[in-house]
Amino acid sequence: MINAKDILETLMMIQEEHLDVRTITMGISLLDCIDPNVNAACTKVYDKICYKAQNLVKTGEQLEREYGVPIVNKRISVTPMAMIAAACPKDSPVLFAKALERAAQTTGVNFIGGYSALVHKGFGPGDRALIESIPEALSVTDHVCSSVNIGSTKTGINLDACKLMGRIVKQAAEKTADRNCIGAAKLVVFCNAPEDNPFMAGAFHGPGEPDSVINVGVSGPGVVSAAIQKAGNCNITEVADIIKKTAFKITRVGQLIAYEASKRLDVPFGIVDLSLAPTPAVGDSVAHILEAMGLQSVGAPGTTATLALLNDAVKKGGVMASSHVGGLSGAFIPVTEDAGMIDAARSGALTIEKLEAMTAVCSVGLDMIVVPGDLPAESISGIIADEAAIGMVNSKTTAVRLIPAIGKKVGEELNFGGLLGTGPVMPVNPNSPAAFINRGGRIPAPMQSLKN
Repeated sequence: MINAKDILETLMMIQEEHLDVRTITMGISLLDCIDPNVNAACTKVYDKICYKAQNLVKTGEQLEREYGVPIVNKRISVTPMAMIAAACPKDSPVLFAKALERAAQTTGVNFIGGYSALVHKGFGPGDRALIESIPEALSVTDHVCSSVNIGSTKTGINLDACKLMGRIVKQAAEKTADRNCIGAAKLVVFCNAPEDNPFMAGAFHGPGEPDSVINVGVSGPGVVSAAIQKAGNCNITEVADIIKKTAFKITRVGQLIAYEASKRLDVPFGIVDLSLAPTPAVGDSVAHILEAMGLQSVGAPGTTATLALLNDAVKKGGVMASSHVGGLSGAFIPVTEDAGMIDAARSGALTIEKLEAMTAVCSVGLDMIVVPGDLPAESISGIIADEAAIGMVNSKTTAVRLIPAIGKKVGEELNFGGLLGTGPVMPVNPNSPAAFINRGGRIPAPMQSLKN
């Protein structure tokens, strides 16, 4: 039974501790839009998205008013567009990106994800053409996000795709250099990409998903940090218990919003993603949670251990609060989007090497990291391969979202504003992996893949 104490506690979480529903994301299958005539296919894509999502933003705003819970983003994810573009091999896939952009503008959503390709075992029809078109597609659109899955525990890592994506990431930054390299900030390279992820830039609607679905991503790093600080000098087991109880409360809010959105939109409820997604706002930082556990600064010895505890406790608390949990679920560590991470990167307490170690135990990977604009494409490919190896061997999702800051050097800053935040250009090991990357081929799947 809901009592006055629970209501007041939730109000405090919203008003003072930055509790929000980070996103309601509607996944839409576009498989029935495939047509060898590119203009007909683009029309079908636009029409279906606009029909399915015509009330998405309005419903989200109604739920905000009725429940008093901020819903920061309303988003759409679609079938990986390489599958749709494969039927039109002579036409530019950018035409589909423009159709997605028009649909995003018509429906009023913040972002639309799914300009994507799944190439973890090799390139199928349409894949290479779409990947080559990503820099242009992201430069001529404002709302479209892109992702490419280059590896998995079951298949190994497509090293040819790693090599290609190093160049594509750099080109995406170069084509939008006049806009703070925003193209690269809308592009994610995955290993073990989930089909039901509601968070951008990596969201796409997997082939195994229903025709349409509602997925919700909750957040609340500030709530967790405040709970730990209120607990005072308790032992680490008690800290874990506090995080579990707090994650339960946060997730119940997300479950409520997901259920109501599903019912009102007459679209099946998919999953609640439990991820703690930070923002640059003071008091809304995953880094500050780790520091509340006792670190002088995130990046100090002990950082990976505290992050492992946080990630595990969030999942344990959240799974009891929702009927279906999915997506990424855990703790995000995007550098430019987290006030504590930004401070640690500026001071030198946090390095890319330490961030890589942290990704072995967090919910995703090397996220929103600004690197020098003259970093060779092969070095970007090497970072992608390293991160994919962590995901492959540990049977978890990992991802890379690097932003080469064109024209900027280590110590300078790139400022996106809003949720994407700001961050310093971080140094990268200058030694080259080019000979390794240029070998190509496929890194074999690990023994963990043989579970049948």
